[in-house]
Amino acid sequence: MIGTRLSIKRGGKDEAEKPFWISFADLMTALMVLFLVVMAVALLAVTKTVTEQEKLEQQYKQDVDEFLRRFMEAAKRYPGIRIDLDRRVVDFGDRAQFASNKHNLTHDQERVLRQFVPEILTLANDELGKRVLKRVVVEGYTDKKGEYLLNLNLSLQRSQRVVCAMFAEVGDNLLSENQKADVRNLFLVGGYSFNDAKESDEQSRRVEMRLELLSLGEKRAVTQAPREGQGFGRCML
Repeated sequence: MIGTRLSIKRGGKDEAEKPFWISFADLMTALMVLFLVVMAVALLAVTKTVTEQEKLEQQYKQDVDEFLRRFMEAAKRYPGIRIDLDRRVVDFGDRAQFASNKHNLTHDQERVLRQFVPEILTLANDELGKRVLKRVVVEGYTDKKGEYLLNLNLSLQRSQRVVCAMFAEVGDNLLSENQKADVRNLFLVGGYSFNDAKESDEQSRRVEMRLELLSLGEKRAVTQAPREGQGFGRCML
């Protein structure tokens, strides 16, 4: 028994010497895979956002085209009135031209204006119009004769005269009180002197109605109700 050799088991040595941490190459591979996953998700999110924006822009363009098409259809019922699609302008031609250095409209011209303005209001107040139209700017023009500031005032008076015709209390095709309220809320008066003059002086002495459109995502401003007792007044020209 004295000579018996003791045997000590050393089986766990190799296992203890195995590395605990993963290799550097495996770590980099895992990080690269994680990076690719994150980038793929981000690209999908950006692509989805761009696609949705493109859809909104396309729908907006279709709305504008349809809105202008409806205006063209309405104008066809009134000889002499046309829609300039490029400038988005209602061109009344000789139905709203003025004598030299004058801002008065004939009874026939006022009648035509009061006939067509309800068409504008109808188109402006339907669902499509509320999504597209911001306001209608009445723009007066003059010929190139005379001084600049004198013509600037004259062009403004011509615009104002057209709006005054909408609020007339005597004559043909008078607007209702509700229509007058819509004109007050939707129409804006502007004067442009002899800017954008036509080929002839007669054609230059005119009034146009420019359709100012809403931007994509923009909403038409809600007009506050007038104060109690605040009426339309009377034309001061």
